[in-house]
Amino acid sequence: GDIIVVFEEIKHDLFVRDGDNIIYELNISYPEAVLGTEIEVPTLYGNEKLKIPAGTSSGRIFHLKGKGIQKLGSNHKGDQIVRVFIDVPKTLTPRQRELLEEFAKISGDEVSKSFKNKLKDLFTGAEK
Repeated sequence: GDIIVVFEEIKHDLFVRDGDNIIYELNISYPEAVLGTEIEVPTLYGNEKLKIPAGTSSGRIFHLKGKGIQKLGSNHKGDQIVRVFIDVPKTLTPRQRELLEEFAKISGDEVSKSFKNKLKDLFTGAEK
């Protein structure tokens, strides 16, 4: 008789499969995105160094050629796709906040006041 073989793909903690490609999501800090860095990322074949250039935006995609899954009956391997996301801190120390506000001021970006404070300033004439 015939043999029926069923393969079930098990969800991996780090990677998502997309055909022969492997997708990995990498979180980096804001300073790493702005200044650039070199980070080791896990692959199916061990860690690999990935250069993150200065000015990297959240959502940017990098390809590690040949670090994906080997195509059945071929020597060809897919790529590992690394999607970068920038971690935005939920809390800041007073010093970190001070430095970011100064950075925004120097860059010409005014740090937005909360809606409540804007209304208060509007009605009390505190602004301008």
